[in-house]
Amino acid sequence: MPSCPSEHIKPEDLLVETLGECRFPSPLGAKYFVNDEDRISLTPYMRKLTDRIGRNETMPSFEPAGPRERIFFEPSEVTAGIVTCGGLCPGLNDVIRAIVIALERNYRVPRILGFRYGYAGLARSGGFEPMILNREVVDDIHQDGGTILGSSRGPREASEMVDRLVEEGVDMLFTVGGDGTLRGAQTIVDEIRRRGLSIAVVGVPKTIDNDIDLISKSFGFETAVTMSRSAIVAAHTEAKGAQRGIGLVKLMGRQSGFIAAAATLAHSEVNVCLVPEVDFRIDGEGGLIEYLERRLQNRRHAVVVVAEGAGQKYLEDGSGADETDLSGNLKLKDIGMYLAGVLKNRFGSGPLTARVSYIDPSYIIRSMPATVGDSAFCLQLGHFAVHAAMAGKTGLVVGSWADHFTHVPIRAAVGRRKKIDPDDLLWQNVMQATGQPPMNP
Repeated sequence: MPSCPSEHIKPEDLLVETLGECRFPSPLGAKYFVNDEDRISLTPYMRKLTDRIGRNETMPSFEPAGPRERIFFEPSEVTAGIVTCGGLCPGLNDVIRAIVIALERNYRVPRILGFRYGYAGLARSGGFEPMILNREVVDDIHQDGGTILGSSRGPREASEMVDRLVEEGVDMLFTVGGDGTLRGAQTIVDEIRRRGLSIAVVGVPKTIDNDIDLISKSFGFETAVTMSRSAIVAAHTEAKGAQRGIGLVKLMGRQSGFIAAAATLAHSEVNVCLVPEVDFRIDGEGGLIEYLERRLQNRRHAVVVVAEGAGQKYLEDGSGADETDLSGNLKLKDIGMYLAGVLKNRFGSGPLTARVSYIDPSYIIRSMPATVGDSAFCLQLGHFAVHAAMAGKTGLVVGSWADHFTHVPIRAAVGRRKKIDPDDLLWQNVMQATGQPPMNP
């Protein structure tokens, strides 16, 4: 699900750092090699392109991902490292497997290390020895959810992590995670640069919320939308099974409601979709309760999907103190439980008595194996990450944009969070699909 091009991006923001001259011929023998000069435009709109060209301006564009004819590292001398960080997400094992197979089979890399439990295991003080990875170890891990390397949240000192890379002789590090992981990877890149080392750092975008800027889709998102189906169907069945029923489903989406929006479009049973980017009123004229009252009168049932970050203003305790987790993310209050309580209170008695059924499938979804489409996507991301590292590219995350795989500098990707634009077509499609009115205060 592509996002709108970010108007704040300048051409220089998308330039990718390289470690130096590529002196070695690629061992791939591929018929197709990528040329860095074949850029992928940030905007797909011809009017914007011609306007910029007419003003003799350079259009922001991405470096394409893919194998290079000449590479920076001599593969037979390479030690590679992989680390997975943050919360679980469908496809983590698929990405690990893809990276290992691409390194070992395609480039004949002799030594691959898997650092255990995120950045905690990358630091020597974490006390974890790395796992030796090869094709035999990763052969069937894609059939399972989670990550064989384990994961953790929270930063570590960049100097300590780079010390470990030097100690283990690592030439390239693949960091698999979301924006917090990428910010940590950038500190590693900065420390490597400060020391004058030739170590490539390449990120693979893992965020089930699909909220990394300048990347159309991150792995795990498709699986999350697909797996939301059973929860929404159950909520719909429960709602229709009552004389008057409301099915309420909470889906993931801390600051960006892409999962809730996509699930709503994919599953026509949804009557109301609530996301963090669009404020809504619970009570009063034009509010959620008023709309649900009409819906129950006319159709006798309703299904509501809410993203976990929606409606947080209703849960403020007045203290003004915001708690954060180890990754620095704001700890959210449970909007699902809150809304379930409100709905039960409002519709629990009187002429419009309704049965409220609340379903939260979050941890079930994020621990599932990837769907077929996501698994194929993970394989491509893993292979393209290896191609980038072999070419001496560093400080980047492998992304996708307009059906092309791209290199996105980490600093640009984490510059701001990708969110739904309430004035864009995606949200208009959601409102048309549900029939819900604007509930803005």
